[in-house]
Amino acid sequence: MQPLEGVVPGVVDAHAHFWNPKRTPWASNRLSRSYRFLPRRVGDLVFTAAVGQADREFALTPRNVARAYEPAQYELDVRVVQTAVGVPIESVVFVESHWHADDHSGVDEARYVASLPFGRDGAPDLGAFVAHADPRHPNVTAQLDLTAAAVPQFRGVRMMGARHPDPKVRDWVDVDAVLSSRDFLAGFARIAERDLLFEAFVYSHQLYDVVTLAREYPQTTIVIDHLGAPVGVFGPVGSRTGATAAARSDVLRLWRERTAMLAQNPNVVMKLSGLAFPILGYGRLASGNIGSRVTLEEMIAPLIDHLLAHFGVDRLLFGSNYPIDKPNAPFETIVVALAEILKPHGEELLRKVFRENARRVYRM
Repeated sequence: MQPLEGVVPGVVDAHAHFWNPKRTPWASNRLSRSYRFLPRRVGDLVFTAAVGQADREFALTPRNVARAYEPAQYELDVRVVQTAVGVPIESVVFVESHWHADDHSGVDEARYVASLPFGRDGAPDLGAFVAHADPRHPNVTAQLDLTAAAVPQFRGVRMMGARHPDPKVRDWVDVDAVLSSRDFLAGFARIAERDLLFEAFVYSHQLYDVVTLAREYPQTTIVIDHLGAPVGVFGPVGSRTGATAAARSDVLRLWRERTAMLAQNPNVVMKLSGLAFPILGYGRLASGNIGSRVTLEEMIAPLIDHLLAHFGVDRLLFGSNYPIDKPNAPFETIVVALAEILKPHGEELLRKVFRENARRVYRM
């Protein structure tokens, strides 16, 4: 019997990205115009020469970010999940995909989302949409209301607050401690009063900023993306992060401390996503992906066990981070690895992590 067969009718993927460089002002647009006409090997060489180390280590390859990734492509990646774990991907949460617009608005991306064929031709349903929004922006109120009008499944916002002291690790903002800044905390009221959740993508050394936000707005659900992103925990990233065993041990120790403190805030939910995220230090293995399910299980099990001990069964949920994690692991490898880690804890945990918690948090 497969690990999820008879446990849930289907899996909710609470973190996936979709884009089409031909239709959207996405960050990869400049490369994508030329990349799609090049042979794969030549395109990879162009990518390596054209972008900096931070972008190379974040994406590993332009194959997934410089070409369209929409429900049809996603369906091809997830169709084997039923065979692997016994149930299909039922619905997906579209998380803002770094849309580049002149006014930093997520409204155009919302309209793009509304046009996509979710729930057709075998693709999962759109369970929820998490838009980009910056509480510091003077027009954020109008942006939130227009987004809600465009997509009925609008449930929350995300602002990328990740910034790292290593200059070769990718930054997503140009100032430190954005999420705990005065302007951000003041503007956040406009998110809270609309009963929207907030998704935080920060690196693990920044998690105390999220503690500040969670305490300021205890009635707002805050979802932490990608395990809290302990950059370099599995291997070298950037110019020096995780470069030695001692450095990786230090990353893990500090991540444990910060996530344990974060878990003390009952409005904080941890997303078990980014399990094959390149910036954790996987790099690119010779095989082209992490490889065996056993290897992935062994690497992530200590992190999952720590989070389960502190967040419990009701504040953990699964997300694939596809297609960002795709260079390192097939979709089914990620799902099976997580299911096998959680299975000894019983069916209730499997039900909640793979379906029920996401349906509750995103009000599906």
